[in-house]
This record gives sequence, C-alpha cells and structure tokens, in this order.
Amino acid sequence: MEKNSASKLSLIGSVSLGTGVMIGAGIFALMGQVAELAGSLFPIAFLLGGIVTGLSAYSYVKFSNAYPSSGGVAKFLRKAYGPGTVTGTFSLLMYVSMVIAESLVARTFGSYTLRLFNVGSDSFLVPILGVVLIATAFIINVSGNKIIEATATITAIAKILGIALLAIAGLAISGFPSFQNSGMADSSDWSMVGGFIAALALSILAYKGFTTITNQGGDIVNPNKNVGRSIIYSVLICMVIYVALALSVSANLSIPDIIKAKNYALAEAAQPMFGNMGLWFTVILAIIATVSGLIASVFSSSRLLAMLSSMKQIPDLRFKFSNPSLLFTVSLATILTILFDLTRIAAIGAIFYLVMDIAVHWGLFRFLRKEVSFKPIVPLLALLFDAVILIAFMILKFKSDPLVLIVSFVGILIVIIAEKLFMKTHTDSDGEMNMEMDMKE
Repeated sequence: MEKNSASKLSLIGSVSLGTGVMIGAGIFALMGQVAELAGSLFPIAFLLGGIVTGLSAYSYVKFSNAYPSSGGVAKFLRKAYGPGTVTGTFSLLMYVSMVIAESLVARTFGSYTLRLFNVGSDSFLVPILGVVLIATAFIINVSGNKIIEATATITAIAKILGIALLAIAGLAISGFPSFQNSGMADSSDWSMVGGFIAALALSILAYKGFTTITNQGGDIVNPNKNVGRSIIYSVLICMVIYVALALSVSANLSIPDIIKAKNYALAEAAQPMFGNMGLWFTVILAIIATVSGLIASVFSSSRLLAMLSSMKQIPDLRFKFSNPSLLFTVSLATILTILFDLTRIAAIGAIFYLVMDIAVHWGLFRFLRKEVSFKPIVPLLALLFDAVILIAFMILKFKSDPLVLIVSFVGILIVIIAEKLFMKTHTDSDGEMNMEMDMKE
C-alpha cells in the first residue's frame, strides 16, 4: 500500500537522518582509532576518506535515482546480480555492518557518558549504558516516521552547531596543527604508509552512514531525486565537520594523548581549551550525537531487513508481534554491544562494509550499463580504492589483532552458507527460484 505523502520524510528529514548516523557513528567513535593508525596526519585521513566516500556515493546516487526503494542496497544488488545467493550474501553483509555501527555508537555513548564521572571506558557500565540507548532507540522507532524525523532534525541541528563551535573555538585558540613530525615523511617506511592507508578504512566507516539513506526510498517524498540529493548533501556536510574537528583535536592534543583517550578523544581535547566546562559540553554533544545516530541507523537497517524478507532473500519475518525486523535489529545490536569493544567493532564493521561496497560498484559497472546512465570510470576508481584500503587494513589487523580477521571471515562464511541453504528451500527441480515479492516495492 502506498504511503500518504504527508507521512513521508522530507529532504531535510532525510539529510538529518543521514548526518545523524554518520556523525553519531563517526567522529565521536573513530577519531582516536584513526589517529592511532595515521599519526598526526589523521585529519588528512578524514579528508581523503571523504573523497573516497564521494566516489563511492556516485554509485549509490545513480542506483537510487534509477531504483528508489526501502530495500536500498538490497534492491541495487538484486538489480545487478539477480535474486539468489550473491544478492542475499552482500545485502546481509550490508545489514550486519549497519548493526555493527549501531553497537559502535552504543558503546561510544557509554564511554562518553562515563567521562562525566571519571570512569574509564573499560568499565562494565559501558555496555550497560549502550544497551539502555538501544532500548530507547527501539521505543522511538516504534513511534513512527514523524517522531523519528522530528527527533533527527532537532538533534542534527544541535550536533552540527555544537561540533562547529567546538572546531572553530579549538582552531581559534590553538591555531592549525603542524604536520612536520607526522612520521609519514619517509615514503620508504612502508609500515607508516600501510598504517595511513589502513586508517582510511576507519575514516570511510565514519562516512558509511550515507548508505542508510538508500533505505528511505519508500519513506521519502520524491525519491527519484531526493534520495540522491540527500546522499550528496550528507557526505559534504560531514566531510567539512570531520576535517575541521580533526584539525582542532590535533592542535590541542599530542598523538600519544589522543591514542590514550581514543574512546573519548573529543572530550579529552576539549579540556585544554575550556576546562571542565568543555568536558561537559563535549559529553552532552556526544550523547546527543549518539542518541540521534542510533535512532536513524535502527530506522534504516530494520527497513533493509524487512525488504530482504519480502524479497525472499531471508526467511519470512512475519510473526505474531509487530515489526519483527526492528526487534531483531535491536536484539542483534544489543548482543554485539555486550560482546565486543570499540576497536574490534570498528574493525569488523569496516571489513564488512568495504566488501559489500566493492560488490555494489562491480554490480553497477559490470551488469547495469544499459539500464543505468553513469560514467564507468567512477565506480571503477571507487572499487580500486576500496580494494587497496581493504587489503592494507587486513594486513595490519593480521599483524596486530588476528581475531578481527577470524571473526570477520567466520561471519562472512556463515552468511554465505546460510544464504545457500535458504535459497534451496524455494528452488524448484528446474533450478528456478520462487522470488516473487510479498509486498509492493
């Protein structure tokens, strides 16, 4: 049944949701993680990450203009690869990466909130507070689109103004940082170069929230134009915010200090500038950012899961209770929040996302040249950058934390096997799959 336009998201609401996810999961959670890998060049890592994301966004904009849908990436992959195991596998990787981002945001919320009480980020209270935030996001999402849009718009404005104030004030007080002692000047030091390239993986993860906008095709006014516009505006807004704030942090804290406080780097950076008032301001800002980010991400990821069910790429999710995809999403996010720390959550999420992103670019380039109008060089460049960054990141994790690769590999393998087994349940003797949609796209 077609939704009434009065109940749909506006362009501003869509951009608010997109920036809400990106800022909530990005700058607060990943600033210290990126600095640990890139050294004092981490502001440049956020800039280059934004440029690479811009190349990636091109494919999503072209897909969204041609095939707007609540299924977003799942719909794009189905158009490129057809129904079956490939589409289901990469769609689920996208879904899981979104849920991983939700757990990242939830733990970030816990880490920042506890700074008010001088409690470390290794406290058992971090996942508890994260679970409380997930439960809050669930309640708000149950309330409907207009409540979500109003919440997202208000918090997005508050975040952008607050972070802009923090960045401008930091640069005004301390000036622009120097990159002379970056440790990256000697290009023969391949470990440093590899660390910087790997840092791009996490900086890209900070921008990946733009993909949630593709799931709004069934919920936004004039989707053929507004989904693409929303993606472009969200990426540009976040790039400016990320780079400005990274420069401010770099000017006020040494790299060792940033790494030491990597789970709450922005709060630590605000203290030299504003003292305890800066700490309170940053923590409150982080709380607003993570709350709105989680609300927006849960909104989009649950719709992606519902669309996968209607496309018969996963088992039927219709149960006795309402909105099972939303309940499943928050349950999985809760489990991940309890089990993994911030560093590992971010690393696994980056791997899942980059693998899926490569599949999107290849699908557009290889299979949809006749159906979608685009310049082939752009998705090819995005695919190349993704592949180089993913390989460098995996090599780094193999040396420093192989458990991340093991969990990622096992997770991808489980998804592939589960998809293959499920596809057999509706494949006839001639090898044809019954993949008719259960509801209108």
